[in-house]
Amino acid sequence: MATKIRLQRGGRKGYAFYSIVIADVRAPRDGKFIEKIGTFNPNTNPATTDLNFDRALYWVETGAQPTDTVRNILKSEGVYLMKHLRGGVKKGAFDEETCQKKFDAWKAGKDQKLIAAKDAVSKARKEAAAKELEAEKKINEAVAKKVADKKAAEAAAKAEAEAAKAAAEQPQAGGDAADAPAEA
Repeated sequence: MATKIRLQRGGRKGYAFYSIVIADVRAPRDGKFIEKIGTFNPNTNPATTDLNFDRALYWVETGAQPTDTVRNILKSEGVYLMKHLRGGVKKGAFDEETCQKKFDAWKAGKDQKLIAAKDAVSKARKEAAAKELEAEKKINEAVAKKVADKKAAEAAAKAEAEAAKAAAEQPQAGGDAADAPAEA
């Protein structure tokens, strides 16, 4: 029986979530499968993969053919590297312990790159938020300055109106005082 390692779509419309399955070549994409060996979520940044490494390695060594996308996922998880290293062990190039050390060193380097990528994304988000906050502060300062200028202009206009009113009342009061002694 010819087997494939492929993705089986799940999730909702516009938000795909995939299961990594072993299925007969003739089975439909979302139909019957032999074994589920993991999941793949492309919606996160970076995409997350949960894979049963031992079963994936078993099926690759057995001869199951992965689709192009699954092949890339298996390569990024190190399944093909381990298959290659085990081939070296079978040929006698090195022993099992050396094989495991090489794989662990590769995995540690990959994990560091993944952590660096996540840190870069979070740092970029923080910087973008800081820039937005700074721009908002500048806009708020400009609005506050306009409001203060408007209030100052209103206060000056009000003071000017009161001064004009007081000046208009003052000659009348002075005229009444001048008229009063003249009548006496």
